Amino acid sequence: MISADEKHTLTTFTIAPDNIMTENGFFTEGGLVENMAQTAGAGTGYMAMQQGKPTPMGYIAALKNVNIIALPKINDTIRTEVKFGQIVMNFHQVQGRVFSGDNEIANCEFKIFVNPDQPSAP
Repeated sequence: MISADEKHTLTTFTIAPDNIMTENGFFTEGGLVENMAQTAGAGTGYMAMQQGKPTPMGYIAALKNVNIIALPKINDTIRTEVKFGQIVMNFHQVQGRVFSGDNEIANCEFKIFVNPDQPSAP
C-alpha cells in the first residue's frame, strides 16, 4: 500500500510467476478485478486500524462497467487506485483503476458489502 485515506487508496503489486491468477504468462481479467477489490480492502482495513477497530470482512456485491484494456505480464508491477464514493447502509460504492506504467489497463465500478460485525481472519 502506497497511501490510503477515507476516499482513496493506492497500491502496487508485482505479479509473481506462481500467482494463481496468471495464465499463459499474463495476469488474468479476474486477477485485475480481484486486485482492485483487494486494494479497496487494504484501504478499508488500514482506516479501521487507524481508528483502533478490527478490520471488517468485505465481499464484492456487484460489478459494473468492467473494462479490461490490456493484461499485464508476469513480473510486471501494476499500480491500482480506488476511490470510495457513497456508502449506503454497509454497501460501499467504489471506482477502481489499474495502471501498468503510465497506461490504464483496467477499470470498473463495484460495490463492496462491508460487515463490521465480522472481522477478517488474521
